[in-house]
Amino acid sequence: MALFFQFLIGHALGDYVFQREIMASSKCRHATIYQTAGKGFPGWYYWLLSHALIHGGAVFLISGSWILGVVETVLHTIIDFAKCEHWISLHVDQALHILCKAAYVYVIYQALPTVR
Repeated sequence: MALFFQFLIGHALGDYVFQREIMASSKCRHATIYQTAGKGFPGWYYWLLSHALIHGGAVFLISGSWILGVVETVLHTIIDFAKCEHWISLHVDQALHILCKAAYVYVIYQALPTVR
């Protein structure tokens, strides 16, 4: 349970502490900021991937597994993209992120017990 709690803390930090308003809105390709932003303003994919890398980095730092860090980066990108496209709600988005963390705990403690 301690590892799962650490993952939840890392997720909360990534989604609510380290995600500034500009990143939260600009990571969606349909954001209104792109109607007025100049050519030098970073594209939505930069914001989305940077946000996902923060989460991947948290999973890596907590688990010590770069593979889980990469998996988290990819899954977080896909889940947040789906939320930005309004394919899923905020609640489904958060539930999927938490399910990912539960899966990492399972992989670490059940599927790969020697990794502990």
